[in-house]
Amino acid sequence: MKLISINIGQKRTQQNGLKLETTGIYKTCVGESAQITALGIQEDFIASKKHHGGPDQAIYVYGQTDYDWWSAEIGSELTAGTFGDNLTISELESATFNIGDRLHIGSVILEVTAPRIPCKTFARRMEDPYFVKKFRHAERPGLYCRVIQEGSLQTGDEITIERYQKETISVLQMYRDFYKRRKSEETLRRHLNAPIAIRARVSLEEELKRLSG
Repeated sequence: MKLISINIGQKRTQQNGLKLETTGIYKTCVGESAQITALGIQEDFIASKKHHGGPDQAIYVYGQTDYDWWSAEIGSELTAGTFGDNLTISELESATFNIGDRLHIGSVILEVTAPRIPCKTFARRMEDPYFVKKFRHAERPGLYCRVIQEGSLQTGDEITIERYQKETISVLQMYRDFYKRRKSEETLRRHLNAPIAIRARVSLEEELKRLSG
């Protein structure tokens, strides 16, 4: 498993009905190396900081294996960064990971915190109004990560995976549960016992509070 591409987004606009929206989803390769900080790649533009970025979703990772599946599904080749990924990694299938698993890349250590939940901005970027539904059902969400150890990395770096040994849930289960309108207390606590991203944690804590009365 190797790092194929390092990608960042530049500030740009795209059409949203009669309006223009600002987005950083259009990402392109920035070269062969990058410095990774606690908040990701410094030059990477993030438009909606309410939903993206921050220390628990500093880096978005997507795998070439998942891209190959999508290329076959769509009928055209998708290049690294198309889905807004900061790092594109060979042989990676996001659905096989658990929350808390760590990726060691160069001197950088990343920890998986959440799957990517598709939004309408993503669909507009793909020029397909049905893409949110397609992405959901494909169950190849990619991995949001927090930075455990800052450092430098470069394309071609070998990647090793350190599996999380404490109580956790799979990325795929977290992804599926997101779409359940009513979750049991057991499900909510299973999520909260894992080292999930803060945005997900706040939402699930509120849901548990409502459920508990």
